[in-house]
Amino acid sequence: MVRLITHNMLACHVKNCTKDNFPLAFSDVELVIRPAPENLEFINRFLPKLDWKALVDTARSLGDTTLPETMPESMTEDQLRALHHVLMEMHVEEGNMTCRGCGHVYPISNGIPNMLLAEHEVGR
Repeated sequence: MVRLITHNMLACHVKNCTKDNFPLAFSDVELVIRPAPENLEFINRFLPKLDWKALVDTARSLGDTTLPETMPESMTEDQLRALHHVLMEMHVEEGNMTCRGCGHVYPISNGIPNMLLAEHEVGR
C-alpha cells in the first residue's frame, strides 16, 4: 500500500531526470483510510526524516488539510495524531504517481507502486 510515509521518500529515477523529480504527483487516485495503531513516539522520531513541504503539499492534494504549512518546532499530541493519520492511515490503492520533471508515470495497482523502469530509462 502506498502510504504517505513511503511516498515521502520516493523520487523519479529515470535517466537524466534530476530536476523536479520529488515529490511524485498523485493523480486518478483511489484513497482508502485504514485505522492503524498509534505510535506517537515513532512518529515523533520520524519527523527529521520527512520532507515537510512535500508531505503537506501531497496531503492537501489528497484532500487532507490538517497539517500546518510549516513544521512546528515542538509537536503537540494533537499534531502528532494528525501526522500519524496522514502518514500511516491514508492509503493510495489505485492511481498514478507522475514525475513533475520528466513526466514519467508510475502506476499504482492494488496498493503497490510499479517503480520498475524500462532498460532505456535506467541511469547507469
